[in-house]
Amino acid sequence: WCVSNKWSVKQRYRSRLVNDFVGAFSEVVLAQERTTGKMYAVKCIPKKALRGKESSIENEIAVLRKIKHENIVALEDIYESPNYLYLIMQLVSGGELFDRIVEKGFYTEQDASALIKQVLDAVNYLHSLGIVHRDLKPENLLYFNPHDESKIMISDFGLSKMEGAASDIMSTACGTPGYVAPEVLAQKPYSKAVDCWSIGVISYILLCGYPPFYDENDSKLFEQILKAEYEFDSPYWDDISDSAKDFISNLMQKDAEKRFTCSEALRHPWIAGDTALCKNIHESVSRQMKKNFAKAKWRQAFNAAAVIRHMRRLHLGSSMDSTQQMNPKQTSVLVKSQSVDVSSYNRNDCTLSILFSLSFFLIFFYHSHLNC
Repeated sequence: WCVSNKWSVKQRYRSRLVNDFVGAFSEVVLAQERTTGKMYAVKCIPKKALRGKESSIENEIAVLRKIKHENIVALEDIYESPNYLYLIMQLVSGGELFDRIVEKGFYTEQDASALIKQVLDAVNYLHSLGIVHRDLKPENLLYFNPHDESKIMISDFGLSKMEGAASDIMSTACGTPGYVAPEVLAQKPYSKAVDCWSIGVISYILLCGYPPFYDENDSKLFEQILKAEYEFDSPYWDDISDSAKDFISNLMQKDAEKRFTCSEALRHPWIAGDTALCKNIHESVSRQMKKNFAKAKWRQAFNAAAVIRHMRRLHLGSSMDSTQQMNPKQTSVLVKSQSVDVSSYNRNDCTLSILFSLSFFLIFFYHSHLNC
């Protein structure tokens, strides 16, 4: 990776640990640039955690350096010390998507449409650069600031992939259960269409407050996703427009070839037209969000070993050679970001998710001040 002036991060920034959480690969620090007073989020990554995984962090940094969009959390700079790598990230302080919706007193389809349009704009930009996010989910959608008119920011590119590289055929099952496309779970070759599926799932939840796929039994959950079995249940969807349902159905299309692209989704009347309704749906949506997406987060402690057992049962890994068989001991579950990489043995495909979502420390930002 290319760094700025080595060992100079403490000379340029004042910092303090945001909270007591220190992850497996990094800790989060709130920092203030000494000369400008501007605030940043700094990811402090021990170099010993990167040994043997250099290509993963290099891929992630390459992606972050390549992108510049108003709705994507930016990598501002990189510093290095003898023991740490420091990623200076743009600070977002508005909190997570679902938390803000629950706090609202008024929320409509039009609000949901405006949110999704921002996500589509950003992901369409990524796709134009040949970048696939591969882990789009509500926890990675953050508000830039606490203001009502704040824009949405996409974060966490730990599982992102650049198409067009030597290993541009993506087939590694990675992402977050409940938001991954059927072809990902089936370990079939896939493309940027997986991001569009995830946007469809997010759109579904924004309009009813509960996930389209859920079952306490993991095998049944996977079967629902593989078959794309979901419903617009009554009474929760009775007041939602047919246009919104059509929009979601085109994104959550099982056949990736028939699925909407981001550019097609941006042209849909629910996004580009005036078909999104203005009726207040806050009460029903927020009630379901509180029920299904409490602070514990839906399926946060997901059992990744169950994914492996289920895939073996369905013979989804039969095409892999003997050196690529999944090993439960090699399976990684990043609970904080809910990212699941069910084949972490493949270092060149599924990148190490070390850029956790910044959202878990935002509440501390409001109640903390910098120690100068």
